[in-house]
Amino acid sequence: MDFQILSLLSPGEVEHLQGELARATFVDGRATASGAASAAKHNLQAERSGEHLTALDEVISSALRRNQQFQLFAHPKRILAPSYSRYERGMQYGPHVDSGIMGVQPMRADLAMTVFLSSPDSYDGGELVVDLPFGEQQVKLPAGDAVVYPASTLHHVAPVTRGVRMAAITWIQCAVRDERLRAVLADLGQASRNAESAKDAPMILLLSKCYHNLLRYAADL
Repeated sequence: MDFQILSLLSPGEVEHLQGELARATFVDGRATASGAASAAKHNLQAERSGEHLTALDEVISSALRRNQQFQLFAHPKRILAPSYSRYERGMQYGPHVDSGIMGVQPMRADLAMTVFLSSPDSYDGGELVVDLPFGEQQVKLPAGDAVVYPASTLHHVAPVTRGVRMAAITWIQCAVRDERLRAVLADLGQASRNAESAKDAPMILLLSKCYHNLLRYAADL
């Protein structure tokens, strides 16, 4: 199952994003929702005017590029520019499913990612709740951590009852569309890292061969 918790941003990066977003202009988040999601959405979203958010986008993009766990898990082909959301007391996002195709230059949304930007003890409520085959998963992570989950799932953000919940949201189109093959590739990648740590040269070569030949078969480019 496509579900992963990541330690993504450093404390300095979190502090930088928090400071910059404190200066941002937030507008009604329903402007960027479509269909049933528009009626379910009750939050604020940072307005994209000028270049103010572009530098923040690069902080998150850079963190994703260097995060080997994410790269092995998602095999990203395209990543949408993040949306920066703000939930104040009483705000929530009701049950919905994300659009299958997103972006000005349309891309398929295979995975969704929420990067938590507020300390969990600074607000009550605001859990991301994802409806997975093994049951509902409630997620509320430390600032700088992220959760990746299938964009095809029903999910919602519980009402915030105290404080402010800040988060960055983005979507990923995977180079390997089949989540079962992505799971096998992630296991092979981890096995290769273990073999490298053990300095087992023959095993490294064999696992590398298996990994790249499976990737060659599975990639949707």
